[in-house]
Parts: sequence; C-alpha cells; structure tokens
Amino acid sequence: MSVLNTLAFVVFPYLALTTFVVGHLYRYLTNPYDWNSKSSELLDKEGLKIGITIFHWGIIFALLGHGAGLLIPQRYWDALGINSQAHTLFATYSGFVVGAAALLGLALLIYRRISKDRILATTTLNDFVTLGLLFFVVATGFANVVSGLFDHFDILNTIAPWLRGILTLTPDASLMLKVPLRFKIHILAVLTLLGFSPFSRLVHIWSVPLTYLFRRLIVFRRREVSL
Repeated sequence: MSVLNTLAFVVFPYLALTTFVVGHLYRYLTNPYDWNSKSSELLDKEGLKIGITIFHWGIIFALLGHGAGLLIPQRYWDALGINSQAHTLFATYSGFVVGAAALLGLALLIYRRISKDRILATTTLNDFVTLGLLFFVVATGFANVVSGLFDHFDILNTIAPWLRGILTLTPDASLMLKVPLRFKIHILAVLTLLGFSPFSRLVHIWSVPLTYLFRRLIVFRRREVSL
C-alpha cells in the first residue's frame, strides 16, 4: 500500500475531522455572535428564494442519502429485502435528482452573488473560497452519479466500509486502492470542505431549524377593540 494512499485516506481524514470538530467548538465558545450564515437577504430578497430553496432541499437529501447508504452496512439492507443491486440503483437515480437540484440551486446562488453589485460589494474572499469549494464538491459528486448511470462501481464494499472504518477508528486505506480517481477527488474535496467549514459561514449548518417540524402550532387571534 502506497504512502500517498495512506496519507490521503487515513491521515488527511483525521486531520480534517479533528479540525471540523475542534474548530466549530472553539468558534462557538469564543465568538457565538458570529455564528450565522451572514445572509444577504436584506440586499436582494426576491433573487434568493428559488436558488436557496432548491439548493438546501437538494443538499439536505443528498447528505441523508450519503448517511443511509454509506454508514449503514449492506447486511441491514439485505434484512429489509433490499439487495446491493437495488440499493445501488436507488442511490444512483435518487442521487441524480437531489444532486441536480443542489447543483442548480448553488449555480443560481453564485450567479446572484456575482451579478448583483450590492451583494458582490459585500462578498469577501472567504465567501468566494467557500462557494468555490462547495460547488466543486457538489459538481464532482453529481459527475460521479452521472457516471454511475453507465458504469456502476462497487461503492458498498469499498468506499462504504472505508468510511465506517474511519469513524470507528479502524481505518483500512487498502479499500481505497482500486477506487476510481473521480471518487477519490470527490472524497478529498469533501474532507477539505469539512476542514475549512469552521472558518467560514458554513457554521450555520448546526442551526438547521429541525425543531420547526415538531414544535406546536402558533395560533394568532385577532383582538377586536370596541370603541
């Protein structure tokens, strides 16, 4: 097993994940008032609606799909009657839909940011780096899905167990030796984005309003005042 493969798929993942965890904790504890997405909605609200909605729904379902497909061993899916072939086909076609949504939404958001003078004037270098990394991650992921429509690679017995090994502190970089380069590029891009996220506006990923799904309804009543 090559040294480069070990550095890329054992050393680098732990560096990125450590930076991700420690960086977010440090930033929240030392500067909680900067814990936001620095939204540009006040500068241009109408142009934000479509892009941000499509992107967020696409990326959220993409993350959920990655978690279910890669972190849950295939034997559990087999127990549910979903064999590896069905699992791969469902992941490919559903990934195409949510990946296309995330990529389109992100492209609209980037176009809005560079085409609106008021927004461009408030955009920092950090914002451009964040958007560039995010676009590269989504684009390479979508390219892999498109490639999977014609050439299915066995992710379930290579990338999936490698990722679970990283999270359970039992890494096996040899699983990544035969993985096509396009997947390796996407994985390394994701790790880079994770490591960079504590230093960017992406910290707001922890503020996803999931509680909205479970909170009680707010009832508004009109109060009539008699004169």
